[in-house]
Amino acid sequence: MPLQAVETQRLYRQIADQLRDLMAGGEFKVGTRLPAERDLALQLGVSRPSVREALIALEVEGMIEVRTGSGIYVRQSQTGRSVGDEAQADWGPLEVISARSVIEAEVAAMAAQQASKAQIRAMHTALKKMQDEADADEVPRWGDEAFHESIARACGNSVLLDTVKRLWQARNGPLFERLGAYFEHPASWQAAIAEHRQVLSAIESRNSSAARRAMQKHLKQAHKRYSASWRRAPSS
Repeated sequence: MPLQAVETQRLYRQIADQLRDLMAGGEFKVGTRLPAERDLALQLGVSRPSVREALIALEVEGMIEVRTGSGIYVRQSQTGRSVGDEAQADWGPLEVISARSVIEAEVAAMAAQQASKAQIRAMHTALKKMQDEADADEVPRWGDEAFHESIARACGNSVLLDTVKRLWQARNGPLFERLGAYFEHPASWQAAIAEHRQVLSAIESRNSSAARRAMQKHLKQAHKRYSASWRRAPSS
């Protein structure tokens, strides 16, 4: 059964469903290596990030195994449990980052205009928490979330604050967790912290344009880090 081009709604799930069916039908046999991300994207007529999200979903289900530096192999032929039945868990990680780039850039620009001194202090506290976590060789998860939420609180719009919170709830899902296990490491944490400092500096300077650009740059770099070659992912 040949691969079929897919539509754009819940794209990574459509890709995962199609690959799962091909594995269950014996098109991709247990123990064999799947085509490269690039080749799958070309055959399916979709982007590589969408393929990556689908592969991560299949790995979480136990259908495939990622062997860093070697490739992605079929692990079992029977249908696994489909990931993504809950609301935010259904959102692909790279799609979430792209949405955050649109929304949080404007949130940062608004915060530069409206943030109080107390709210800016909260941003500093969150950034210090992130640095402390990284220094302790921990994923700076809580400081990171607190930093972005403190900016959203400072923008003066409760709907945008709730939206940012909901986007961060998606960060707790299994797909994000697995993606982070491959592509988050001390060097990436320090890069993110430096990008956060640029955002905070722009907000403190009351420079809306600079705050918008700094947030866009940060989330663009985050997307790039999660889209890196599997060969560059640290070995587990």
